[in-house]
Amino acid sequence: MPQQMSDRALLADLALARGGIDRSAERRTDDRWISQAWADASTLVLPVHEGQVAIDESGERVRAISTADVPSNAETMLLGIDSGGRTWFGARMPVPGASAGLREVGAELAGDDVALATTAIALDNWHRAHPRCARCGDATRPAQAGWIRRCPSDGSEHYPRTDPAVIVLVIDPDDRALLGRQGTWQPQWFSTLAGFVESGESAESAVRREIEEEAGVKVGDMVYLGSQPWPFPCSLMLGYHAWTSDTEITVDGEEIVEARWFSRAELATACEEGTVALPPAVSIARRLIERWFGEPLRGDWIRP
Repeated sequence: MPQQMSDRALLADLALARGGIDRSAERRTDDRWISQAWADASTLVLPVHEGQVAIDESGERVRAISTADVPSNAETMLLGIDSGGRTWFGARMPVPGASAGLREVGAELAGDDVALATTAIALDNWHRAHPRCARCGDATRPAQAGWIRRCPSDGSEHYPRTDPAVIVLVIDPDDRALLGRQGTWQPQWFSTLAGFVESGESAESAVRREIEEEAGVKVGDMVYLGSQPWPFPCSLMLGYHAWTSDTEITVDGEEIVEARWFSRAELATACEEGTVALPPAVSIARRLIERWFGEPLRGDWIRP
């Protein structure tokens, strides 16, 4: 068994998995509590629209509005209660003033703020993509403080969708890392391999299947290292290191068009020369690579 398997400590402070928000799920069906919270002058609202939330000038905090500033036709979602005891809602509405998406500011936002933004964007994505009943096709309506949609025709309830995906750094017997490039990326962009967990499949089986499909490599031992939401539009990324004795690469030529083994020295040289650029801090891929590399990756090695 590889020596690395003995270190099972999970990755800490993943960019989009931070924050101490109390989601207050038990309050979502309490209409009286929701009404009182909405009427409370201390309640804050985060505008969200098409993957963007309101942010302040620093880019490190989200920017709230009051409930009085929310249009009457805006759909709202209970986001939770922050570490300071303030109740937050999201409002699906045009964002007044400056806005940004999680790819741009997710790594810079404060912990509570990134939790609020990630939840608001994930819910907004789901509401936009699922306006009608999957059973009868009628238009559905938000209920339970924005956490379900209910069909007025057949009474069915529809819940936010989360698609699990595995993201994997594969390591060979020489302690080299396998990185690949998607066909839609710039020629120097490389990252770990990833793919969705299919119906009826375990995450571990998905790791083995995806790596073999994309790179032609069969993996053996693996260790789970952590997860983070990835609302682009609705994924949950499950991070792994996996080990293989199979070093012959055969890319699928569709999703992955190039894959290479890198030693630490080879990766550093390629990044220095500008022939390789690595994932940004908001991605769990960055942390998987850093864990293998043994130290934080330099900022000028990272793609935009």
